[in-house]
Amino acid sequence: MPEPANLLNFTLEALKEFAARELGQPGYRADQIYQWIWQKGVLDVEAMTNLSKDLRAKLRECACVQPPKPVETLESDDGTIKLLLELRDGRRIETVLIPGQGYYTQCVSTQVGCAMACSFCSTGTMGFVRNLSRGEILGQILTGRAELAQRGLDPLRNLVFMGMGEPLLNLAAVLESLTELHRPLGMDFSRRRITVSTVGIPNGLEALGRADAALPAISLHAPTQALRERIMAKAAAAMPLDELMAAADRYPLRERERITFEYLLLGGVNDSPSEARELVRLLGQRKCKVNLIAYNDTVGLPFTAPAPQRVLEFEEFLRTHGLSVTLRKSMGADIAAACGQLAARQAQELPSSLT
Repeated sequence: MPEPANLLNFTLEALKEFAARELGQPGYRADQIYQWIWQKGVLDVEAMTNLSKDLRAKLRECACVQPPKPVETLESDDGTIKLLLELRDGRRIETVLIPGQGYYTQCVSTQVGCAMACSFCSTGTMGFVRNLSRGEILGQILTGRAELAQRGLDPLRNLVFMGMGEPLLNLAAVLESLTELHRPLGMDFSRRRITVSTVGIPNGLEALGRADAALPAISLHAPTQALRERIMAKAAAAMPLDELMAAADRYPLRERERITFEYLLLGGVNDSPSEARELVRLLGQRKCKVNLIAYNDTVGLPFTAPAPQRVLEFEEFLRTHGLSVTLRKSMGADIAAACGQLAARQAQELPSSLT
Protein backbone atom coordinates (compact mmCIF):
# COMPACT_ATOMS: atom_id res chain seq x y z
CA MET A 1 0.00 0.00 0.00
CA PRO A 2 1.43 3.42 -0.93
CA GLU A 3 2.39 5.77 1.88
CA PRO A 4 -0.31 8.40 2.59
CA ALA A 5 0.35 11.76 0.97
CA ASN A 6 1.37 14.47 3.42
CA LEU A 7 -1.01 17.34 2.66
CA LEU A 8 1.57 19.86 3.91
CA ASN A 9 3.51 19.28 0.70
CA PHE A 10 0.62 20.43 -1.50
CA THR A 11 0.08 23.94 -2.78
CA LEU A 12 -3.55 24.98 -2.91
CA GLU A 13 -3.60 24.20 -6.64
CA ALA A 14 -2.06 20.76 -6.08
CA LEU A 15 -4.55 20.09 -3.30
CA LYS A 16 -7.42 20.84 -5.69
CA GLU A 17 -5.97 18.35 -8.18
CA PHE A 18 -5.56 15.76 -5.41
CA ALA A 19 -9.14 16.28 -4.22
CA ALA A 20 -10.50 15.79 -7.73
CA ARG A 21 -8.31 12.79 -8.58
CA GLU A 22 -8.27 10.86 -5.28
CA LEU A 23 -11.46 11.99 -3.61
CA GLY A 24 -13.73 12.88 -6.51
CA GLN A 25 -14.43 16.24 -4.90
CA PRO A 26 -14.84 19.76 -6.34
CA GLY A 27 -12.34 22.55 -5.75
CA TYR A 28 -14.18 24.16 -2.86
CA ARG A 29 -13.57 21.03 -0.77
CA ALA A 30 -9.85 21.53 -1.24
CA ASP A 31 -10.32 25.15 -0.13
CA GLN A 32 -11.98 23.88 3.05
CA ILE A 33 -9.22 21.36 3.79
CA TYR A 34 -6.55 23.99 3.10
CA GLN A 35 -8.25 26.45 5.43
CA TRP A 36 -8.53 23.89 8.22
CA ILE A 37 -4.81 23.13 8.03
CA TRP A 38 -3.17 26.48 7.39
CA GLN A 39 -5.61 29.02 8.83
CA LYS A 40 -7.03 27.09 11.77
CA GLY A 41 -4.07 24.82 12.46
CA VAL A 42 -6.24 21.69 12.55
CA LEU A 43 -4.16 18.59 11.75
CA ASP A 44 -6.71 15.89 12.65
CA VAL A 45 -8.91 15.10 9.65
CA GLU A 46 -11.70 13.98 11.99
CA ALA A 47 -11.91 17.54 13.38
CA MET A 48 -12.61 19.03 9.91
CA THR A 49 -16.31 19.13 10.69
CA ASN A 50 -17.62 20.74 7.50
CA LEU A 51 -16.47 17.65 5.58
CA SER A 52 -18.87 14.73 5.48
CA LYS A 53 -18.12 11.63 7.54
CA ASP A 54 -17.56 9.59 4.38
CA LEU A 55 -15.21 12.19 2.93
CA ARG A 56 -13.19 12.32 6.14
CA ALA A 57 -12.86 8.55 6.11
CA LYS A 58 -11.72 8.57 2.49
CA LEU A 59 -9.25 11.39 3.19
CA ARG A 60 -7.73 9.48 6.12
CA GLU A 61 -7.14 6.47 3.87
CA CYS A 62 -5.02 8.32 1.31
CA ALA A 63 -3.57 11.35 3.13
CA CYS A 64 -2.18 12.63 6.39
CA VAL A 65 -1.18 15.97 7.90
CA GLN A 66 2.25 15.44 9.41
CA PRO A 67 4.37 18.43 10.43
CA PRO A 68 7.86 18.01 11.91
CA LYS A 69 7.61 16.38 15.33
CA PRO A 70 9.05 18.09 18.43
CA VAL A 71 11.56 15.81 20.16
CA GLU A 72 13.03 18.36 22.55
CA THR A 73 11.78 21.71 23.82
CA LEU A 74 13.91 24.23 25.69
CA GLU A 75 12.66 27.46 27.26
CA SER A 76 14.91 30.37 28.15
CA ASP A 77 14.57 32.64 31.14
CA ASP A 78 13.82 35.43 28.65
CA GLY A 79 10.86 33.53 27.13
CA THR A 80 12.61 32.24 24.02
CA ILE A 81 11.46 28.72 23.09
CA LYS A 82 13.65 26.40 21.03
CA LEU A 83 12.16 23.32 19.39
CA LEU A 84 14.24 20.45 18.07
CA LEU A 85 12.11 18.85 15.36
CA GLU A 86 12.34 15.44 13.77
CA LEU A 87 11.47 15.00 10.10
CA ARG A 88 9.88 11.92 8.54
CA ASP A 89 13.29 10.51 7.57
CA GLY A 90 14.68 10.93 11.10
CA ARG A 91 16.73 14.06 10.34
CA ARG A 92 16.52 16.88 12.86
CA ILE A 93 16.23 20.65 12.53
CA GLU A 94 15.57 23.58 14.82
CA THR A 95 13.06 26.36 15.00
CA VAL A 96 13.03 29.15 17.60
CA LEU A 97 10.15 31.25 18.94
CA ILE A 98 11.34 34.67 20.06
CA PRO A 99 9.14 36.90 22.26
CA GLY A 100 8.47 40.53 21.41
CA GLN A 101 6.08 43.09 22.84
CA GLY A 102 2.70 41.36 22.42
CA TYR A 103 3.79 38.92 19.72
CA TYR A 104 6.33 36.25 18.79
CA THR A 105 8.77 35.98 15.90
CA GLN A 106 9.64 32.53 14.58
CA CYS A 107 13.07 31.68 13.20
CA VAL A 108 12.60 29.05 10.46
CA SER A 109 15.11 26.55 9.04
CA THR A 110 15.39 25.78 5.33
CA GLN A 111 18.02 23.02 5.20
CA VAL A 112 19.39 20.17 7.28
CA GLY A 113 22.91 21.45 7.88
CA CYS A 114 24.50 24.07 5.65
CA ALA A 115 27.05 24.07 2.86
CA MET A 116 28.38 27.57 3.55
CA ALA A 117 30.41 26.53 6.64
CA CYS A 118 30.73 30.04 8.12
CA SER A 119 33.35 29.74 10.85
CA PHE A 120 31.16 31.21 13.60
CA CYS A 121 28.03 29.11 12.92
CA SER A 122 27.18 25.82 14.62
CA THR A 123 25.07 24.67 11.68
CA GLY A 124 28.12 24.97 9.45
CA THR A 125 29.88 22.30 11.48
CA MET A 126 27.26 19.78 10.35
CA GLY A 127 27.97 20.20 6.66
CA PHE A 128 25.14 20.08 4.15
CA VAL A 129 22.77 17.10 4.45
CA ARG A 130 19.72 18.01 2.38
CA ASN A 131 17.19 20.69 1.51
CA LEU A 132 13.86 20.88 3.29
CA SER A 133 10.67 20.49 1.29
CA ARG A 134 8.07 23.21 1.18
CA GLY A 135 5.96 21.17 3.62
CA GLU A 136 8.86 20.80 6.04
CA ILE A 137 9.49 24.54 5.97
CA LEU A 138 5.85 25.47 6.46
CA GLY A 139 5.26 22.65 8.93
CA GLN A 140 7.67 24.33 11.35
CA ILE A 141 5.28 27.26 11.49
CA LEU A 142 2.29 25.04 12.24
CA THR A 143 4.27 23.42 15.04
CA GLY A 144 5.40 26.79 16.38
CA ARG A 145 1.88 28.24 16.38
CA ALA A 146 0.57 25.16 18.16
CA GLU A 147 3.28 25.48 20.81
CA LEU A 148 2.35 29.10 21.48
CA ALA A 149 -1.38 28.31 21.59
CA GLN A 150 -0.87 25.38 23.96
CA ARG A 151 1.05 27.63 26.34
CA GLY A 152 -1.48 30.46 26.06
CA LEU A 153 1.22 32.84 24.81
CA ASP A 154 1.12 35.81 22.46
CA PRO A 155 0.43 35.10 18.77
CA LEU A 156 2.99 34.54 16.05
CA ARG A 157 3.35 37.70 13.95
CA ASN A 158 6.73 37.70 12.21
CA LEU A 159 8.79 35.09 10.38
CA VAL A 160 12.53 35.18 9.81
CA PHE A 161 14.16 32.61 7.53
CA MET A 162 17.34 32.71 9.61
CA GLY A 163 17.49 29.18 11.01
CA MET A 164 19.56 26.25 9.81
CA GLY A 165 20.74 26.47 6.21
CA GLU A 166 21.16 29.09 3.50
CA PRO A 167 17.63 29.87 2.22
CA LEU A 168 18.70 30.89 -1.28
CA LEU A 169 20.43 27.55 -1.81
CA ASN A 170 16.96 26.02 -1.41
CA LEU A 171 15.41 28.69 -3.57
CA ALA A 172 12.50 26.82 -5.19
CA ALA A 173 11.11 25.47 -1.90
CA VAL A 174 11.59 28.82 -0.15
CA LEU A 175 9.77 30.75 -2.90
CA GLU A 176 6.95 28.18 -2.91
CA SER A 177 6.70 28.51 0.87
CA LEU A 178 6.44 32.29 0.61
CA THR A 179 3.62 31.97 -1.92
CA GLU A 180 1.66 29.74 0.46
CA LEU A 181 2.34 32.02 3.44
CA HIS A 182 0.64 34.92 1.68
CA ARG A 183 -2.62 33.14 0.81
CA PRO A 184 -5.69 34.67 2.54
CA LEU A 185 -7.18 31.17 2.91
CA GLY A 186 -4.07 30.14 4.80
CA MET A 187 -1.72 31.92 7.18
CA ASP A 188 -2.10 35.26 5.38
CA PHE A 189 1.27 36.78 6.31
CA SER A 190 2.05 40.14 4.74
CA ARG A 191 5.32 40.68 2.87
CA ARG A 192 6.62 43.09 5.49
CA ARG A 193 6.25 40.44 8.23
CA ILE A 194 8.66 38.00 6.55
CA THR A 195 12.44 38.35 6.31
CA VAL A 196 14.73 36.04 4.36
CA SER A 197 18.37 36.05 5.44
CA THR A 198 21.20 35.22 3.04
CA VAL A 199 24.98 35.36 2.93
CA GLY A 200 24.64 36.18 -0.77
CA ILE A 201 24.05 33.62 -3.52
CA PRO A 202 24.50 34.54 -7.21
CA ASN A 203 21.09 35.32 -8.75
CA GLY A 204 19.38 34.51 -5.44
CA LEU A 205 18.59 38.07 -4.34
CA GLU A 206 17.32 38.86 -7.81
CA ALA A 207 14.93 35.89 -7.70
CA LEU A 208 13.72 36.85 -4.22
CA GLY A 209 13.14 40.41 -5.37
CA ARG A 210 11.14 39.28 -8.41
CA ALA A 211 8.93 37.17 -6.16
CA ASP A 212 8.04 40.32 -4.17
CA ALA A 213 7.25 38.10 -1.18
CA ALA A 214 9.68 39.05 1.60
CA LEU A 215 12.28 41.53 2.72
CA PRO A 216 15.94 40.51 2.62
CA ALA A 217 18.50 40.54 5.40
CA ILE A 218 22.08 40.17 4.22
CA SER A 219 24.49 38.35 6.52
CA LEU A 220 27.45 40.66 6.08
CA HIS A 221 29.55 40.22 9.27
CA ALA A 222 32.62 41.86 7.71
CA PRO A 223 33.10 45.24 5.99
CA THR A 224 35.85 44.07 3.60
CA GLN A 225 36.32 41.20 1.20
CA ALA A 226 39.52 40.15 2.96
CA LEU A 227 37.83 39.77 6.34
CA ARG A 228 34.85 38.01 4.79
CA GLU A 229 37.25 35.54 3.20
CA ARG A 230 38.72 34.88 6.63
CA ILE A 231 35.49 34.20 8.54
CA MET A 232 33.03 33.32 5.71
CA ALA A 233 35.29 31.80 3.07
CA LYS A 234 32.66 29.99 0.99
CA ALA A 235 30.25 32.92 1.02
CA ALA A 236 33.02 35.35 0.07
CA ALA A 237 34.05 33.10 -2.83
CA ALA A 238 30.50 32.51 -4.05
CA MET A 239 29.69 36.21 -4.16
CA PRO A 240 32.52 38.72 -3.64
CA LEU A 241 31.60 41.78 -1.60
CA ASP A 242 31.35 44.19 -4.53
CA GLU A 243 28.95 41.84 -6.35
CA LEU A 244 26.91 41.32 -3.18
CA MET A 245 26.54 45.06 -2.61
CA ALA A 246 25.57 45.64 -6.25
CA ALA A 247 22.86 42.96 -5.96
CA ALA A 248 21.61 44.55 -2.73
CA ASP A 249 21.46 47.95 -4.43
CA ARG A 250 19.26 46.48 -7.17
CA TYR A 251 16.78 44.87 -4.79
CA PRO A 252 13.27 46.30 -5.43
CA LEU A 253 12.12 48.16 -2.33
CA ARG A 254 8.84 49.88 -1.62
CA GLU A 255 8.51 53.29 -0.02
CA ARG A 256 10.11 53.44 3.43
CA GLU A 257 11.65 49.97 3.08
CA ARG A 258 15.37 49.37 3.58
CA ILE A 259 17.80 46.52 3.14
CA THR A 260 18.94 45.05 6.47
CA PHE A 261 22.60 44.13 6.90
CA GLU A 262 23.33 41.74 9.76
CA TYR A 263 26.66 42.14 11.51
CA LEU A 264 27.72 39.63 14.16
CA LEU A 265 30.33 41.17 16.45
CA LEU A 266 33.11 38.68 17.18
CA GLY A 267 35.48 39.63 19.98
CA GLY A 268 38.82 40.82 18.61
CA VAL A 269 37.92 39.86 15.03
CA ASN A 270 35.52 42.41 13.52
CA ASP A 271 34.59 44.72 16.40
CA SER A 272 37.38 47.33 16.35
CA PRO A 273 37.11 51.04 15.45
CA SER A 274 38.84 50.16 12.19
CA GLU A 275 36.06 47.78 11.16
CA ALA A 276 33.45 50.32 12.26
CA ARG A 277 35.03 52.92 9.94
CA GLU A 278 35.14 50.41 7.09
CA LEU A 279 31.49 49.56 7.65
CA VAL A 280 30.51 53.22 7.49
CA ARG A 281 32.52 53.56 4.30
CA LEU A 282 30.69 50.56 2.81
CA LEU A 283 27.13 51.34 3.90
CA GLY A 284 27.04 55.07 4.65
CA GLN A 285 25.47 56.14 1.35
CA ARG A 286 23.10 53.19 1.03
CA LYS A 287 19.41 52.89 1.87
CA CYS A 288 19.82 50.36 4.64
CA LYS A 289 19.79 49.57 8.32
CA VAL A 290 22.36 47.62 10.33
CA ASN A 291 21.39 44.89 12.76
CA LEU A 292 24.26 44.41 15.21
CA ILE A 293 24.40 41.14 17.14
CA ALA A 294 26.89 40.41 19.91
CA TYR A 295 28.29 36.90 19.58
CA ASN A 296 27.65 34.43 22.41
CA ASP A 297 30.48 32.06 23.33
CA THR A 298 29.77 28.68 21.72
CA VAL A 299 31.43 25.42 22.68
CA GLY A 300 33.59 24.10 19.87
CA LEU A 301 33.91 27.37 17.94
CA PRO A 302 37.07 29.53 18.07
CA PHE A 303 35.48 32.88 18.93
CA THR A 304 34.65 34.90 22.03
CA ALA A 305 31.99 37.41 22.85
CA PRO A 306 32.97 41.07 22.35
CA ALA A 307 33.43 43.26 25.40
CA PRO A 308 30.16 45.10 26.19
CA GLN A 309 31.89 48.50 26.03
CA ARG A 310 33.31 47.66 22.63
CA VAL A 311 29.83 46.77 21.39
CA LEU A 312 28.42 50.09 22.58
CA GLU A 313 31.30 52.03 21.02
CA PHE A 314 30.86 50.23 17.69
CA GLU A 315 27.12 50.97 17.72
CA GLU A 316 27.65 54.62 18.63
CA PHE A 317 30.22 55.12 15.87
CA LEU A 318 27.81 53.83 13.24
CA ARG A 319 24.97 55.91 14.60
CA THR A 320 26.94 59.16 14.77
CA HIS A 321 27.99 58.62 11.17
CA GLY A 322 24.42 58.47 9.92
CA LEU A 323 23.61 54.77 9.83
CA SER A 324 20.34 53.40 11.17
CA VAL A 325 21.43 50.82 13.76
CA THR A 326 19.68 48.27 15.95
CA LEU A 327 21.60 46.42 18.61
CA ARG A 328 19.75 43.14 18.71
CA LYS A 329 19.32 41.78 22.18
CA SER A 330 20.81 38.32 22.48
CA MET A 331 17.95 35.95 23.21
CA GLY A 332 18.00 32.39 24.49
CA ALA A 333 21.70 32.22 25.37
CA ASP A 334 20.95 29.89 28.29
CA ILE A 335 19.30 27.32 25.97
CA ALA A 336 21.81 27.46 23.07
CA ALA A 337 19.26 29.24 20.86
CA ALA A 338 21.80 30.32 18.26
CA CYS A 339 21.31 28.63 14.91
CA GLY A 340 22.20 24.95 14.86
CA GLN A 341 23.67 24.53 18.34
CA LEU A 342 21.19 21.94 19.56
CA ALA A 343 20.85 20.11 16.25
CA ALA A 344 24.61 19.93 15.77
CA ARG A 345 24.98 18.40 19.21
CA GLN A 346 22.20 15.91 18.58
CA ALA A 347 23.57 14.99 15.13
CA GLN A 348 26.64 13.58 16.87
CA GLU A 349 24.34 11.21 18.78
CA LEU A 350 22.31 9.91 15.80
CA PRO A 351 22.76 6.41 14.39
CA SER A 352 25.42 6.19 11.67
CA SER A 353 22.69 5.57 9.05
CA LEU A 354 21.51 9.15 9.58
CA THR A 355 24.91 10.87 9.61
